[in-house]
Amino acid sequence: MPTIDLNADVGESYGRWTLGDDDALIPFISSANVACGFHAGDPTTLRHCLATAVAHGVTVGAQVGYDDLRGFGRRALDIEPDDLQADVLYQLGALQALARAEGTSISYLKAHGALYHRTLIDEVQAQAVVAAIAAYGQPLPVMTMTDTVMFDVATSAGLTIVREGFADRAYGVDGRLVPRTQPGAVHHDTAAVVTQAVQLAHAGTVDSICLHGDTPGAAANAAAVRAALEQAGFDVRASHGSA
Repeated sequence: MPTIDLNADVGESYGRWTLGDDDALIPFISSANVACGFHAGDPTTLRHCLATAVAHGVTVGAQVGYDDLRGFGRRALDIEPDDLQADVLYQLGALQALARAEGTSISYLKAHGALYHRTLIDEVQAQAVVAAIAAYGQPLPVMTMTDTVMFDVATSAGLTIVREGFADRAYGVDGRLVPRTQPGAVHHDTAAVVTQAVQLAHAGTVDSICLHGDTPGAAANAAAVRAALEQAGFDVRASHGSA
């Protein structure tokens, strides 16, 4: 039976501000991209999210981002590589401490938002993220898109790549995601999300399919996608780490 991972961004609430429904979403995914407090997520939210992932046997990854709570990490920042390396390392250490307290550990790294997209094309920032993994002392797999700078930099560093595709985002003719500033960049129709997820799985070009936890109806989308993937003959589980 072929395997496919289903990942989602979680832990993005902050204090009295609630974003997404992690408790409803996490049971349907196999990998949780947990915020690390820089773009979103307060410590109590993150710890609860990690505990929920453990309870459902979900693999945990660190979703590192720019230090930009106000912009939710979706604003591109020019940052010195040493500063970015330190920021990423700080986030890894913080999330790992919370994960250890809940009986789990970080199994992979995924960048968030603007940092994710910047590392697809910017070698300096991609190198800084990979340098942070080296400083962390554990060769964390990197979840990213293929045919990108980050893919090449992480591969050259000997890191495992988790090839990612997106079920709830539109793709342009260049194979990249349509910017969120453009109409139709995010799929809101569950049927469309399910169709794209199954197509990505059948294509065999990705290891993991992403859903965004802050998209309205994310939990329902995840339930529908998982059911469709299993009906199509896929074993939905993470192959890049263990819960």
